[in-house]
Amino acid sequence: MANLEYPRRGGEKEYVAGLEKGLSIIEAFGIQNRAMTLSEAAEITGHTRASARRSLLTLQGLGYVEWDGKYFRLAARVLRLGHAYVTSNPLSRIVQPMLEALSERTQESSSLAVLDGTDIVFVARAATRQSLSSGLGLGSRLPAYCAATGRVLLAALPKKEAESILKRGRRYQLTPNTRTAMADLLDLLNEVRRQGYAVCNEELELGVRSIAVPVRDAAGQTMAAMSIVASTARYSLERIIDTLLPQLESVRRALGTML
Repeated sequence: MANLEYPRRGGEKEYVAGLEKGLSIIEAFGIQNRAMTLSEAAEITGHTRASARRSLLTLQGLGYVEWDGKYFRLAARVLRLGHAYVTSNPLSRIVQPMLEALSERTQESSSLAVLDGTDIVFVARAATRQSLSSGLGLGSRLPAYCAATGRVLLAALPKKEAESILKRGRRYQLTPNTRTAMADLLDLLNEVRRQGYAVCNEELELGVRSIAVPVRDAAGQTMAAMSIVASTARYSLERIIDTLLPQLESVRRALGTML
């Protein structure tokens, strides 16, 4: 079979701009944009109102979007896209039961994430009644610069590539603890490279700490990051490292024999 070469954006005749616009509309929905008017969709995606309208009405006709006369919302059918990825991704299938066992032992939520542009995306996740969910699930996205999994994944990249990703994304001050300065973030990535794990202390949300480790393939390449999220009321920084890091390392070692 011949190797496929993916065309660059612009000029290539194989590039379907309409498909790009439709997918960008789907990606515009999220925790902060659960429902959007036509004008909001156009503003967020940067498309014209006419273009956004065509995309939204096409998605509505295909069953991926619902419209109540004012607001557009994602329909349940869109879950088929994420489900197709999870069921076809061997890593997600292998890790899911291991995360469930990990969360049962620790009584905290655990996740597996991959890097997608300037964000991380959860491709496997487990939680318990006691654990913090924060409305996150499979397919949820977080900015890589302030997530423990994101820092692990960025630290695994060549330094110039990691810096380029950090420069490309917007870095918001989500809490008083959020580190946004480029120099600080680059220092943090160097620290992750030295110690082999990342800790985020209330940078995404007050009252929440997380710790993450890399998941590597047989060749030693980082393919994902695995994390545990815990409440500051239950875990100090010292305790999260002393107690939860060994749990993550144990799962990572078991996983290493299966990849």
